[in-house]
Amino acid sequence: MHKTPPTIRQIDPQSPEAIQCLKSYYDELERRFDRGFDVSLSRDPEASAMMPPMGAFYVAMSDGQPLGCCGLKGNGSDVAEIKRLWVSPTARGLGLAQALLTACEEAALALGIKVLRLDTNSALPEAAKLYRKTGWTQIDRFNDDPYPDLFFKKGLEKA
Repeated sequence: MHKTPPTIRQIDPQSPEAIQCLKSYYDELERRFDRGFDVSLSRDPEASAMMPPMGAFYVAMSDGQPLGCCGLKGNGSDVAEIKRLWVSPTARGLGLAQALLTACEEAALALGIKVLRLDTNSALPEAAKLYRKTGWTQIDRFNDDPYPDLFFKKGLEKA
């Protein structure tokens, strides 16, 4: 159990905490996907696309340890992608995935992004469940990444 409540903070996607999260995420995909996972075959986003002014990258931290991450990959247009949403198995059930996703959505709004897209794999049913529960709509494939088989979008509106 984590001694201190987790906090969400924006960091450099090339920081040690981000790299630790991403490595854990890739290791989990390797275990869960039938054919494994090789990040070099994936549409891995450039770090600069997940940093201001294009995007953002968030981690959930507790007791000095990263527990999860989520990236907002922008390209300067009003459409961006959510990438690399992951929460450590030790921290699942705490609402961190939704909190990380919300942080990215808020960052997107602040950057003038109007539509978010994301992709996932049906081997991650909890991901698709989260997206549907938080207002995402399933759409047709929008990229040629070999791993995802589910695609979603969400329109953003200022409150």
